[in-house]
Amino acid sequence: MARIGTDILVSGGGVAGLTAAAAFSAAGYSVICVDPQPPVTSAEAEGADLRSTAILQPSIPLLQAAGLWPRLAPHAAPLQVMRIIDAGGVEPVPRVVKDFDAADISDQPFGWNLPNWLLRREMVAHLRSERRVDFRPGVATVGVLTRESEALVTLSDGTRVSARLLVAADGRSSPVREALGIGVRTRRYGQKALAFTVTHPVPHQNVSTEIHRSGGPFTLVPLPDFQGKPASAIVWMERGEEALRLRALPVPEFEAAMNARSCSILGPLSLNSQVNVWPIISQVADRMAGERTALMAEAAHVMPPIGAQGLNMSLADLRVLLQLAADHRGDIGCATMLDAYHRQRHWEVQARIAGIDVLNRASMAGEPAWRDLRAKLLEAMYGSAPVRRTLMRAGLGVR
Repeated sequence: MARIGTDILVSGGGVAGLTAAAAFSAAGYSVICVDPQPPVTSAEAEGADLRSTAILQPSIPLLQAAGLWPRLAPHAAPLQVMRIIDAGGVEPVPRVVKDFDAADISDQPFGWNLPNWLLRREMVAHLRSERRVDFRPGVATVGVLTRESEALVTLSDGTRVSARLLVAADGRSSPVREALGIGVRTRRYGQKALAFTVTHPVPHQNVSTEIHRSGGPFTLVPLPDFQGKPASAIVWMERGEEALRLRALPVPEFEAAMNARSCSILGPLSLNSQVNVWPIISQVADRMAGERTALMAEAAHVMPPIGAQGLNMSLADLRVLLQLAADHRGDIGCATMLDAYHRQRHWEVQARIAGIDVLNRASMAGEPAWRDLRAKLLEAMYGSAPVRRTLMRAGLGVR
């Protein structure tokens, strides 16, 4: 059995894992990145991830340093305004509309939005040009043995890898996390998210809109125009049974349902992709590190898709890891480094998941009294300029 050595082994080739591979390579480390599935890099391909990701301001310097942002920027739609609409009255029409404008706190947009499948396409293309990265799609991590000096990882192609640091970016059911015996706390909401893209006649004007009624938010996120038409990505959260019922509808009936739920704010929406369904949970690992191993992204934390926190929390993990690696360059992956990583990240992860949990439960409210209370709270939060600016900075993860 072949055995090779590397500085970093990244287990997981999703957006977070690919970013980690690029970032550690740019920092001068040798990297092997593996994922059991070849990346799907086309919207039309089976299994394409049709969700979109808002990359917030604080994440851009990391992507620039990793050499990724020049590839991504031409495909990104800026997010200048976050609009929240409460449509919780008797009829599905807007009754409270509030705009949170990035101009109130910055001369830059809140962030930039890209489809997940496109992120993977551009990141994989970048890694092919990186001489320090050995990217192995279709290869899984099948065995993990750690000791004080190294992580010994067995791959499905028969290779054994000795790594100074093992980065687990292998998803919410992380095999690496399980191999290390690190537990998780999981909360299930009985929700699922429908993810798809649409075109519409009314330009989105770089406004991301969350519409609250019941079951969860209906979120329209700006995309670049598609074939000359304004386009948006939609994440529609609903109770599980209702989400499955909606996905099974014929296209005309599905479009009628989504147009009613969107309150027609961008005119008639036309479905422009397949419809994917994702379960909604929140989950946090008991620890974010083990011997010679760091957990990041969904291996460490999962949260409902509210407030563009998911990938940006993952990139915050990576920022801390990169800084600690620089501080411990002589022994990257040592116990001192990984203990510091756990201490710096775990408390913030738990706090953000708690906050997102509250927002999600509020968005699910179906009883008229609770929906009315939600609308009043939105009015109150928006009405105070200091509170509004504080909320916007908190959403970005800056002070």
